[in-house]
Amino acid sequence: MRTTALQYLYLQKPVSTMLLVALLSVLPWIAVGDFSTKGEPREAAVAVSMLESGNWMLPRVYADEFAYKPPMAHWLMALFSLPRGHVTPFTARLPSALAYAALLAASLLFFGRKVRFQEAFIATLLLFTCVEIHRAGMTARVDMLLTFFIVTGLMRLFWWEDERELKGLPVVIPLLLSGAFLTKGPVGLVLPMFIFGVYLLLLRKYSLFKIGKSLLYIGVASLFLPSIWYIEAWRMGGDDFLNVMLAENFGRFFHLNPGNIHYELGHENGAWYNLVTLAAGFVPWTLLLFFSLFGLKISRPGVPLKAWLTRLWQRIRTMDHIRLFSLTASVCIVFFYSLPSSKRSVYLMPAYPFIALFIAQYFLYLAEYRSRVTRLYAGVLALFVAVVAIVAAFQMTGLIDIRSLAGQYISGSSASATLDAVARSFSPGISMALTGTLLLVSLATVVHQMRKKINIKILYATFFLVFCTHLFINGVVMKNVRREGSARPFAEEIRQTYGLDKTNVYVMNELHTYYNMYGLNFYLGNCFRNFELERPQTGFFLAVEKDFPTVTQRYGEAYDFQTLRISDRIISDVRGRIVLSRFTRKEQ
Repeated sequence: MRTTALQYLYLQKPVSTMLLVALLSVLPWIAVGDFSTKGEPREAAVAVSMLESGNWMLPRVYADEFAYKPPMAHWLMALFSLPRGHVTPFTARLPSALAYAALLAASLLFFGRKVRFQEAFIATLLLFTCVEIHRAGMTARVDMLLTFFIVTGLMRLFWWEDERELKGLPVVIPLLLSGAFLTKGPVGLVLPMFIFGVYLLLLRKYSLFKIGKSLLYIGVASLFLPSIWYIEAWRMGGDDFLNVMLAENFGRFFHLNPGNIHYELGHENGAWYNLVTLAAGFVPWTLLLFFSLFGLKISRPGVPLKAWLTRLWQRIRTMDHIRLFSLTASVCIVFFYSLPSSKRSVYLMPAYPFIALFIAQYFLYLAEYRSRVTRLYAGVLALFVAVVAIVAAFQMTGLIDIRSLAGQYISGSSASATLDAVARSFSPGISMALTGTLLLVSLATVVHQMRKKINIKILYATFFLVFCTHLFINGVVMKNVRREGSARPFAEEIRQTYGLDKTNVYVMNELHTYYNMYGLNFYLGNCFRNFELERPQTGFFLAVEKDFPTVTQRYGEAYDFQTLRISDRIISDVRGRIVLSRFTRKEQ
């Protein structure tokens, strides 16, 4: 029987195909769209400093502040930027994009050897199309790279026990965990060791001495490379580096907020936050899980609660090893990040591949035994996407104006600016033509498969629809949203008009009181100097518009501030306009 090209790729080259499609889904879009959040330019500026100063160990960034995060992601950004000699959004986002594609390929390869291939394939597609992982794969942050190192390190640890029974010590495990350590700090080593230790205890296969010795070997071997950087960074940064490093890695975890750093550790949320962000991170597939609850028959257990819990524990203990390991990793990661006061959705990303395995198993069950749920979800999703496509077409042809329709329900200048950027994104162009065509093809595919009523194909068609929706959002909407909220046009204007350079631009760097303008700093070439520390005679001063009155109130007696320019647009990363002024110290 002849097979189609898609069937051949799925059956014969699945890992290579997944790697290629993942790269094609992100690489064209990471080059378009400026930095419009505070996190991306903050990380990219570290790579800028590395290239310009030659200091690759502890470079100075925003207003002479040293980079307190380990430098693995910044090293890669700088290396990818070397051929052009400067950092761009593409080269800054490239490490995350490559880590994203590599994570998907590694997940398919790992799970495909241990469970039914279709289940492993759907689990990988869940990672490929869920919001949290896809978004992280397109941003210049450390989280995607950290997730890759932790997840692949855990996979190799599982292999070490499953295939080698903890004999020897494969060199790749310490290298992966060292990479995690050098990306985000001690959590890159502590978390995998915690998960693996719990898993070994659940196996009840090894003595406590054997488990302790294995973990000790892993820890010591994985500490060697990071310790070189930490010792050198401490030598260069002294107590200031030590204070920030301890605050970032231990202050966050133990609910401490030391007073010797100039910013709040932030992101404080309750334990419930992790569950909410997991549900949000798996969108749109969380909706299918929600749909499946309707019609679900739940009966009371016919045994006492204690007996039921005992039976549940026995079922967990008798799971096949790959599912037991995945369950252990999922629960341990969520539990681990429930302990610190600081919580963010990206912290939970290492749990996603392991949670996806169980969701994939459930989706296969739905497709086989509860076919109406799969069809209903596919129909609702297709209808929603079709409505959005029609609205986009009407906006593009001028039949409607979504700004006037939705603007009355939106308050705040930042939200209004975002709505305006979304409305303007629906205009004719190559990206609109390509991604819009793919979106229509994916809609037609879902409708076609729903008419044929083959449930597993309906599920695959829904994955294709979500994939094309991501392409449309990245290629049409987000490109314009990023551009409209970027500090780049304002940076280029004031640099050319007023001759701003590394000798004459000053800002505040005190996050307890003022906003930091990370986007503007990147697009001005990481040239900011610290006004409060240097107290210069004259120069140019930049501040967010809402912070400027505080500055003039504090320093108005010692300095004259003359406003030169206020940005026309709302700058996204500071959610406001930026003021450029010229200052001169008053004669005493």
